[in-house]
Amino acid sequence: MTSVMGLLEERETAARARAEVLREESERILAELAAAEAVLERRVIARAELAEALAAPTTDVPEPVEPAKTQAAPVAGSVVPPWREGMNGDALAADYRRIVELVTDETAGGEGISAKELAVRLGLEAVPAKVEGVRSKARRLAGRGWLEVLPTGRFTPRPSTATARPSAAPASGGPGGGS
Repeated sequence: MTSVMGLLEERETAARARAEVLREESERILAELAAAEAVLERRVIARAELAEALAAPTTDVPEPVEPAKTQAAPVAGSVVPPWREGMNGDALAADYRRIVELVTDETAGGEGISAKELAVRLGLEAVPAKVEGVRSKARRLAGRGWLEVLPTGRFTPRPSTATARPSAAPASGGPGGGS
């Protein structure tokens, strides 16, 4: 016959084992919960950022101001205004103005200049992160009419910019070659 004390010890051991198993399962579930909440938080932030980015282009295009001298000098991070007849690089922030100048000064016989070459001429390392930053800025300039991008991905000056640079008079004919 088994003693009452032995029966109680067996039941206590079984209860202790069960509590340990549940404690380990609880820790595993809490870790999974923390990971799932981190993923959820990143997704909520990404959705909010996307909504903000999609809403921004309609509100961040500045109103054109005719006299450029009354406008404050552009600063890094400012919006690239669409190119209009009579505009010059003074309407651009310094980093964008430098890219336009480098592309305009390029004399590679109409072949254009690559983003990597631009990055090197800007004094940046030719690493993918820097090259892609320059490519993004050059594409933004092309999208706003300051530059042209060839099907090869190389950048060229817009025809009117290339012809208007030596003299202040705007080009009256059609574009001369290019794209």
